[in-house]
Amino acid sequence: MRLTKLALLGGLAVIPASAPAQNATPAPRSAQGDVSVTIYNNNLALVQDVRTVSLPGGRSRQEFPDVSAMIRAETVTLSGEGFGVVEQNFDYDLLTPAALMEKAVGQTITLVRTNPATGAETRERALVMAANGGVVLKIGEWIEVLRDDGLPVRVIFDAIPPNLRARPTLSVTMDAKTTGARPLTLTYLTPGMGWKADYVTLFDEKAGKIDVQGWVTLTNNTGTTFTGANVLMVAGSVGQVNQYGGYNGGYAPPPPPRPRGNRPGTESGGQQLGDFHVYPIAGRTTIANAQTKQVSFLDVSGVPARKGYEYVNGWMGNQSEPVSASSILKFSNARSGGVGAALPAGTVRVYMRDSKGQAQFIGESGIDHTPGGSNLALRTGEAFDVKVQPVMEKREQITLDEWEKYARYKITYPDGTVKEVSAERPKTYWRTQMRYIVTNARDVPVTVDVAQGGLNQWWWWRDLRVVDESIPGTQESADRRTWEVPVPANGKTELTVTFLTPW
Repeated sequence: MRLTKLALLGGLAVIPASAPAQNATPAPRSAQGDVSVTIYNNNLALVQDVRTVSLPGGRSRQEFPDVSAMIRAETVTLSGEGFGVVEQNFDYDLLTPAALMEKAVGQTITLVRTNPATGAETRERALVMAANGGVVLKIGEWIEVLRDDGLPVRVIFDAIPPNLRARPTLSVTMDAKTTGARPLTLTYLTPGMGWKADYVTLFDEKAGKIDVQGWVTLTNNTGTTFTGANVLMVAGSVGQVNQYGGYNGGYAPPPPPRPRGNRPGTESGGQQLGDFHVYPIAGRTTIANAQTKQVSFLDVSGVPARKGYEYVNGWMGNQSEPVSASSILKFSNARSGGVGAALPAGTVRVYMRDSKGQAQFIGESGIDHTPGGSNLALRTGEAFDVKVQPVMEKREQITLDEWEKYARYKITYPDGTVKEVSAERPKTYWRTQMRYIVTNARDVPVTVDVAQGGLNQWWWWRDLRVVDESIPGTQESADRRTWEVPVPANGKTELTVTFLTPW
């Protein structure tokens, strides 16, 4: 799907139409050519810049200003016809007041002092001795520290050092076979640029519908503005080798367990690049440095949705007080009866209308990259009126009418006879009787997914058994069993379960 440019955030200034144009200082013209930027989720971008350059025959040094200030120099390639690259250098030492002073160490500068009372200016030459955390000057026979105390003092430098650049610049020594202008394609990777998805949803609980708007939030902190660029965004984390060695496949710590009901889909669709989904922005756009740009990519209404509740007991223990169940919003992104598109990873913010019809924020949840046809279950907060209290009613050790072998050995007699002997003992278990009290103070009935976790915490628990339950449950995994508990309006339901565990 193609994206539509819509909004800019951060550093946005509103200029009246009547403001005189002569008051604005024109920005330096960019030296970039036809720029294409591919932006990945994990703070990485690929820049392809096609510039027309006139090359003399033989060896020459060409400069390419306005590259990213965070360019990964080892990824730079320069392609074109009729030349070879001899050497390339990235000049990242940018022209700043501090850099000017550091480069002036050992050189003479001019100090201009203004008398606050008379306005008269005096000038004197000074030798810069050091610029480490402050500027130390030698003026005649005196040593002076240039202080930042608000006094009217200016510094005049005789020249700009040749290795300081006003803009990030890549310099390349080239050997051309012929003289003439030709297109050259400069390609490189740079950190400092990334994007993420943000979703705004409006949930109508009575109608069982949800409206979803999707936004791409793009940030540029590379130190460089990319003007009139073709922009393509890639959903996914590409693998990278970090600077300290080793492979970084975009690893992140595992998120907290997601609510019950998340299921990956199998519907294909959208533009793809290998195993990633891509989202091109329609037309050309300027990505200014230190800017956050938002682009709309999804707007659907009336998607079927429903609210549910979930409570997970982490271990077969007691809660002295009832605990709020989690509020869960469930919907699909299938083409039929859903959002109808794959969803890039991001944050879903959920709103509902209050009694006056005003949309109010009720919670947010993160989603992973979600293929089409998936079912989504998002935890949006803790329910005020729906509570669960787990209670351990009884725990006792019992012996079953089962025997287990616990030892086996062989005996060899003096006459060479070998006899195998085994020892058995009755199995002992711990019987735990749990009761889960689920209450509902709402005026409508609800269903709460009550889950008992921690059933596979230790290897010696692998023979866990459920011998009795008042509501049939589902073994979601070796570690978790879930019951769908219906609770009437303004009422309560008690779920009872009996477990047998080896310990």
